[in-house]
Amino acid sequence: MSTPVIDRTAPTEHPVLDVLAGRWSPRAYDAQNAIDEDKLATALEAARWSPSANNTQPWRFLVARRGTALHAQIVDALMGFNQAWAGNAAALIVAIAETETADGTPLTHALYDLGQAVAHLSVQAHHDGLIVHQMSGFDPEVVREFADLEPRFTPTTVIALGELGDIAALPEPLQEREVAPRVRRPIAETVLLSA
Repeated sequence: MSTPVIDRTAPTEHPVLDVLAGRWSPRAYDAQNAIDEDKLATALEAARWSPSANNTQPWRFLVARRGTALHAQIVDALMGFNQAWAGNAAALIVAIAETETADGTPLTHALYDLGQAVAHLSVQAHHDGLIVHQMSGFDPEVVREFADLEPRFTPTTVIALGELGDIAALPEPLQEREVAPRVRRPIAETVLLSA
């Protein structure tokens, strides 16, 4: 199946890179095609080269391809309506923050740096024609248990990755969200001080 073309370009106040203006978070995933392994590797490579404080690289990923036991475990950890659509994604990635070193030193910047790594992954994946949707609606303790994570590792978000599917296959409320106008708070309300 070829990827449908939907123009969801953001109505930006100022010009930004096309890859940023065009990035959005769909829920309609093609449930047939496997993940393109080269594109997945490239997205993970982009995350690997994102900046981090003192080059600590406090991010880890669980990468699960659809059809594997790991993918099913991640789907089971999802909450609410995320379970209605995310299982169709060709890959699910759990993004994990390393909040302290092995010797117990806190990594206070871990969540910030993990966010940068996921942003790099997302932009690269979108550039390469994949769609990405990040979810906070999951049970991190379920992930911690099946992945046997040490307490210093914090499951933070689940990322759906794959090709765009048929929006009509989604439950009706989600179909409406797929095509709703894109909105953001104005820059003037985001920047608290500017001198």
